[in-house]
Amino acid sequence: MRRRKVGGIPAKADAEVQEQFLETKLRPRLDQAVKGRRTVLFVDAAHFVWAPFLGFVWCLVRLFVKAPAGRQRYNVLAALDAVTHRLYRFCNVGYINAESVCALLRQIADAVPGPVTLVMDNARYQHCALVIALAKKLRIDLLFLPAYSPNLNLIERVWKFVKKECLASRYLPSFGDFTSAIDTCLDQLPTEHKAKMRTLLTLNFQTFVDEPIIAA
Repeated sequence: MRRRKVGGIPAKADAEVQEQFLETKLRPRLDQAVKGRRTVLFVDAAHFVWAPFLGFVWCLVRLFVKAPAGRQRYNVLAALDAVTHRLYRFCNVGYINAESVCALLRQIADAVPGPVTLVMDNARYQHCALVIALAKKLRIDLLFLPAYSPNLNLIERVWKFVKKECLASRYLPSFGDFTSAIDTCLDQLPTEHKAKMRTLLTLNFQTFVDEPIIAA
């Protein structure tokens, strides 16, 4: 009798489609990347809001922690190298749109030689004619994830790490302090946080097999 992982399934996710995508499309490209024959980058945008990020503090008395009153947003559109963990990014305080994605594509094309695959979700500004046309011109392969599949996007783990490492339970008095904390954390991924990234960013992905559970 084989053991199966049991866990929560992302809303509306299709487990069979995810499994097929992983085995027939994503895994072959990652195998090439590990052998140095291709660069695979996972792309996503994080929208960090200058607001309280909750965490846990153990204390014997009630403790009040200051929290920012602003609602300004810092947008980070980034591409994470699946093997080297190098991060290419485009940041702003307005909006992430197709032009932002094109700027990131040009940055990657200038920096990365050889075959390149970008693994992206189906956000409208990523899956649009402008982005697809530029990628074709730059000879960049776009691989779009199945719908509702954040578990297959490696960079999602980076966003969770950043929130926990430099934002949770911390008071950052100004928006400048807030953006600086995020930038510093991202800059230190290959140095200060190298060991943690090696453990966090393994090429193992949680998938969900829809099988009946038989009680022991």
